Amino acid sequence: MIVVTTDTIEGKKIVKTLGLVRGNTIRARHVGHDVMASLRNLVGGEITDYTKMLAESREQALSRMMKEAESMGANAIVGTKFVTSMVMSGAAELLAYGTAVVVE
Repeated sequence: MIVVTTDTIEGKKIVKTLGLVRGNTIRARHVGHDVMASLRNLVGGEITDYTKMLAESREQALSRMMKEAESMGANAIVGTKFVTSMVMSGAAELLAYGTAVVVE
């Protein structure tokens, strides 16, 4: 599965547009991680627990989006974007979406 943020894929011809595909995940913060993040906020630096959580969330959302595209018969997704939003205090959604296409 080719996944790109552009509307075209260099060297490929889009022969069929199948429609919108998306994948999402909702993650909640962990109290223990929040304490460490607060301490890190005082001294500065990367909050590695959150970096890891967001990376895992992106991969899960991408995987779910690609699975939906495959079920439609796509072999590529163009125009991929990510959006995040707060669902409730301490929990956020990460959404990946794009257009499923068939390329040759």
